[in-house]
Amino acid sequence: MADPSDLPEGRFEYWDGELIPVMSEAFGNGTIAVGLLLALVTIGVPFELIKTHFCEVEVPGRPRSRFPDLVVVDESHLSLLKKRATITQKMAPPRLLAEVVSPGDEESDNYQRDYIDKPLQYAAIGVPEYWIIDPDRALVKVGTLTDGTYKYRTFKGNQAIVSSTFPGFNLTVEEVLRLK
Repeated sequence: MADPSDLPEGRFEYWDGELIPVMSEAFGNGTIAVGLLLALVTIGVPFELIKTHFCEVEVPGRPRSRFPDLVVVDESHLSLLKKRATITQKMAPPRLLAEVVSPGDEESDNYQRDYIDKPLQYAAIGVPEYWIIDPDRALVKVGTLTDGTYKYRTFKGNQAIVSSTFPGFNLTVEEVLRLK
């Protein structure tokens, strides 16, 4: 067994046999995800179908799994997730995945990961809707899977966020961003 003093400090992801350091998320990201959970419960989505931060989603490519800020599963997932909170590629995809972008410009790893890498991976497993919540740019992008890729609608300011998966969702971008 390894001596604990030899282990690296900080937060890491395990990629292809290597520990890769990752930045901690901005404090407000978790608060926004929980606020979205509460908003979805308010419109009638059962609480047990909404997970924040700990539901693993297996994806093709590298890394082989992601931990989205918010996951909405189907009732069919509940029995499959009892032993391990992992949605595998053999399962039906979740109904919605949402990511809250951590601070950084368009050259940052955060931007690359949430705007480019994750949408490709999530589209490949058939996730019907993907949200990018970007506090730095004060916007929410709602991507709807169409012909294997996401077509986005961008919402800003006091615009109400429109979701085809959750038509009763009734928060504006300002309200969502105020959650942090």
